[in-house]
Amino acid sequence: MRMRRFSAAITAVAASALVLSACTSGDAPTTPETDGTATEAPDDTTDGEEGDTGEAGDASDACLQPLGITETAAGEVSYTAGDVNWAGYNSILSSTYSTYNSVIAGQMASGFIYFGVDGTICENDTFGTFEIVSGLDDDAPLVIEYTISDDAVWSDGTPITINDYLYDWATQNPEFLVPGYADGSDPEAKPVFSHVSSSFPQYVPEGPVGEVGSKTFTVEYNEKYPDWKLVIGSALPAHVAAEQSGLTADELAQAIIDRDADTVAKTADFWNNWLSPVPGELPDPAVAPSSGPYQLKAGGWVAGEYLTLEANPNWWGEPAATENLVYRFIAADQVPTSMANNELNVVDPQATVDTLDQLAQLGDQVKVDTGDTLTWEHLDFNFGQGGEVENEDGTTTEVAPSVFADNAGGLAAREAFAFCAPRQTIVDTLIAPINNDAVVMNAREVFPFQENYEAVVAAAYDGRYDQVDIAAAQAKLEESGLTTPVEVVIGYQAPNPRRADQIAAIKSSCDEAGFNIVDGGSDVFFQTVMPAGDYDVALFAWAGSGQIASGQNIYVTNNPQNYGQYSNAEVDAAWKTLASTLDPAAQLEQIKIIEKLLWDDLFGIPVFAHPGVTAYTSGLENVRHTATQDQGVWNASQWAWAN
Repeated sequence: MRMRRFSAAITAVAASALVLSACTSGDAPTTPETDGTATEAPDDTTDGEEGDTGEAGDASDACLQPLGITETAAGEVSYTAGDVNWAGYNSILSSTYSTYNSVIAGQMASGFIYFGVDGTICENDTFGTFEIVSGLDDDAPLVIEYTISDDAVWSDGTPITINDYLYDWATQNPEFLVPGYADGSDPEAKPVFSHVSSSFPQYVPEGPVGEVGSKTFTVEYNEKYPDWKLVIGSALPAHVAAEQSGLTADELAQAIIDRDADTVAKTADFWNNWLSPVPGELPDPAVAPSSGPYQLKAGGWVAGEYLTLEANPNWWGEPAATENLVYRFIAADQVPTSMANNELNVVDPQATVDTLDQLAQLGDQVKVDTGDTLTWEHLDFNFGQGGEVENEDGTTTEVAPSVFADNAGGLAAREAFAFCAPRQTIVDTLIAPINNDAVVMNAREVFPFQENYEAVVAAAYDGRYDQVDIAAAQAKLEESGLTTPVEVVIGYQAPNPRRADQIAAIKSSCDEAGFNIVDGGSDVFFQTVMPAGDYDVALFAWAGSGQIASGQNIYVTNNPQNYGQYSNAEVDAAWKTLASTLDPAAQLEQIKIIEKLLWDDLFGIPVFAHPGVTAYTSGLENVRHTATQDQGVWNASQWAWAN
């Protein structure tokens, strides 16, 4: 296999971030943080992105409902997002941002907003409040004032303040810290902090404004950014990073305000390695405080088996219902058995016919909820053009381009693959038996069950790849100039039975056209293979929530989640327009333009929207299925055993 390396992408993290999906939860990878990042979904996951185009609604039944919990009950509830081990406390590194890690981080963090079960953006007034100062309905700049609750503290008792949000802004590499990186003027500029997002400084170039140590601050957007509610969510504890780097929290905050890049950069080494370097060894509680209902439990990590969180005694909101929340690292094919053995209590399993049949066989022992999800499966081409790559030891290696790069087989090769990929067969055999309404998905920014889907598809795509056409595939492969058989490695996070089945179906079809499809499943695909570019096609899912402009991070030139190195100036311009308007009609028009350009270039091929399943032990109360990337664990602090 030829190595086709490229720099690891940094994902925009935010409340609106998209996560790459993994294998158990929803089939995509990564975690949401604040702003416009995609998350990879668990049927596959790396971390993620995207998918919704509708404005989120007001708080409703989709949001958390107060249950009147006054004290935490003894006991534990076990959950799994897959068999991927915990990657560490800092879950917003480009190397740790995934659904697997995010579902854990989400219980140790709180912020101004969170996602309701249908993608609604819910305001979290337990943490704080925000109000629009100007710009929503007039031509003035969009300015928002945020106020953190006086009661909001880290689990070590340190108040949560503007300092944490100043540092969150700084770790996303603003212009003062890395000239040319934040504004995109220097493609060679290397970030100081390996943050998965860059949205905060991109849309708020001056950062939070307020007094050091204050509970109140304002932010001014440079554009009418439609996902502004998602830019500022939760944050990591700035006081810890400061103290571990020889500074006080106030000194670090002031250095950011003063644009003292040298001082701020002193904290980068700690921030970039803010995780447990040895599997099974938890970080000192002093460097891993929580701002959520749960915190890390001393001695609670057994590598490859489980990680236990315990109720945070300094949590100021409604107490966690159950003392311990256990995340078990269990492979998808072991989920039904683990449920039967009471080793697991809540799962978001990959929705396969076999899994649902096995869960049904457990009878009254398990309850199963199903529904739509904002997660979608796709095949993304690697556009990497190869060249000289520097190795870790300082030497260089000449690597070949991907067969689908424009300096290799190019568009004709991508078209050949699209003509032979049996998407309808995949949907008919793997998805339709679970969801009778399942269809081949022909858009990226709108889901088949959403209002504008048909209008977007009609404007963007003529249906030419809906059915397999081997003759057309052969003709395009000949046009590409590649020598047949053309080896194509399809990479994905393994093990994943449903993805393995998809690749088998693709091989059965595309090998007839002159390809040699290779199953490139790897248990380190998101961590190692994808960042290295060692694949031709990536098969995974993006898990989204309430985002409008998060796809910008995936499809725009040199953006963090543009893993395949795709570039089109027209796409870049359309995203810029979309991401600078609050007008839904204008947003929809740009989505149509973007979708057409992505089909014309064949950025990749959408396959299907994931059906969702949440299963839980009978007797466990308050479990709620969600369509978003947060997965069923989104309200885990409310899970309680019936008396």
